[in-house]
Amino acid sequence: MPTVSVKRHLLFQALGRSYTDEEFNELCFEFGLELDEVTSEKDIISKEKGEEKAKGASETVLYKIDVPANRYDLLCLEGLVRGLQVFKGRIDLPRYEKIIPPQGELQRLIITEETVQVRPHAVAAVLRDITFTQERYDSFIDLQEKLHQNICRRRALVAIGTHDLDTISGPFTFTAKAPSEIKFKPLNQSQEYTASQIMDLYRTDSHLRHYLHLIENKPLYPVIYDSNGVVLSMPPIINGDHTKISVNTRNVFIECTGTDLTKAKIVLDTIVTMFSEYCAKPFTVEAAEVVYPNKKTHIYPELAYRKEKVKPELINKRVGISETPASLAELLTRMCLKSHVVGNTLEIEIPPTRADVIHACDIVEDAAIAYGYNNIQMTVPKTYTIANQLPVNKLTELLRMDLAAAGFTEALTFALCSQEDIADKLGTDLSATKAVRIANPKTAEFQVARTTLLPGLLKTIAANRKMPLPLKLFEISDIVVKDPNTDVGARNYRHLGAVYYNKSPGFEIIHGLLDRVMQLLEVPPNEENGYTIKATEGSAFFPGRCAEIFAKGQSIGKLGVLHPDVITKFELTMPCSALEINIEPFV
Repeated sequence: MPTVSVKRHLLFQALGRSYTDEEFNELCFEFGLELDEVTSEKDIISKEKGEEKAKGASETVLYKIDVPANRYDLLCLEGLVRGLQVFKGRIDLPRYEKIIPPQGELQRLIITEETVQVRPHAVAAVLRDITFTQERYDSFIDLQEKLHQNICRRRALVAIGTHDLDTISGPFTFTAKAPSEIKFKPLNQSQEYTASQIMDLYRTDSHLRHYLHLIENKPLYPVIYDSNGVVLSMPPIINGDHTKISVNTRNVFIECTGTDLTKAKIVLDTIVTMFSEYCAKPFTVEAAEVVYPNKKTHIYPELAYRKEKVKPELINKRVGISETPASLAELLTRMCLKSHVVGNTLEIEIPPTRADVIHACDIVEDAAIAYGYNNIQMTVPKTYTIANQLPVNKLTELLRMDLAAAGFTEALTFALCSQEDIADKLGTDLSATKAVRIANPKTAEFQVARTTLLPGLLKTIAANRKMPLPLKLFEISDIVVKDPNTDVGARNYRHLGAVYYNKSPGFEIIHGLLDRVMQLLEVPPNEENGYTIKATEGSAFFPGRCAEIFAKGQSIGKLGVLHPDVITKFELTMPCSALEINIEPFV
């Protein structure tokens, strides 16, 4: 969930009254939010960098509020206050209006064909006669950053550019050029750079370096020019310094470029609806015309209102209440969903700020929030069901207790590991493991889902080498392997793994543990209806010191003394014996 930081005094000033921390926490809960933390800039710096660095930092009280990830309209102070005021019935929901200027005054953004392979979509709008203060300006910039991190998926889907319209002149052109052909002065820089130089300049920048990969391997870079050839921005990296906005800016040109047109429209609608209240005529937005490569045109922002119809009985049934249609309409209106009763249905108007309302269930959820979850009467379910533990989990719990009683200590290791752990270090080829790979791993330690419990147990021993010998560990957890016959392409198996680490291999200890497990499972040591072990070879085991375990007519695992190469690769120095079996056949 995104976290919005707001200054307490500004929040209370906008709400028109003060609250204690407990009262505001209760208000947030009623509205479906959570007051995560009451802190200050000084406290935050002190926690992260130490008290020395925090000297001189602001002690203004900040409220950190957790907001649902799909409520883009609550990501800034303006939207948060508006939502709470409507919820408490202090103000009516504003009506957002799109103003189309007379012919000749309409700002135009022309998209060229070259953008198709890079960032094919763009939308635009103008906030005319806006009045910023330092707090409003800071909130405006912060909302853009919050949207970039959230719906824009770190600028991969949408990148926002805001410009001082009085410093440029339309029509504007969104095109793509070779990096060497683009040259401008980036935001807050003192000289001009080519696009290639800009990429090198920001390669070490803590903030912007995370976005370079979005276009750096493309033959053409996207860029927006005005009619005089002034660069507005090179999305999704940086705006031009020439058009930067300030507290004194009166007219703001907003452009959103991206790879997802729907997301771009939502982002534009969110920004203009949140800050149009500061325009000379509140809640009005000046439209802009976008001209596509095929010469078709479209007016943005859309600021679309739509109607949904929901039966009151559906809401009452889903939430577990018995409210009248008029009462439900009032509850939904408090959630910024203007509603009224038409016949025996509720007609709900979805404003452009509520892109999260997609289905009737979203309306039901808002009705439940407005009613108050704590006010819903608890009832005994009409369906009579008895909960039961999954058989494989019940067997796991029983085995865990007895393995601990046998003197082994339980380990709980990561379900993800590196490719080396399950392949190279165990002396096998990765293609033979049927491992499920992570598409975009954040770290080399978590590249694949484990196909065996052995690497995790050996790494646990490596991290505890200073403990007195012997080390006897076990784990009962799932492993994952590819299976094209399942709907998800993979299958889980519940495995039992155990290792014995000492100055001598202790094969007899592991063999004894296997016998004890089979005794607990009431599987006798015979070939007909019990279990047997047969000599075999395994890449992870010492030659001649490995056995395959058969039970219920199938191979269920192996036990043996680990190969010295395996032990060395896991940074161990003593002999080690191991056991791993699949316990699912015994469920």
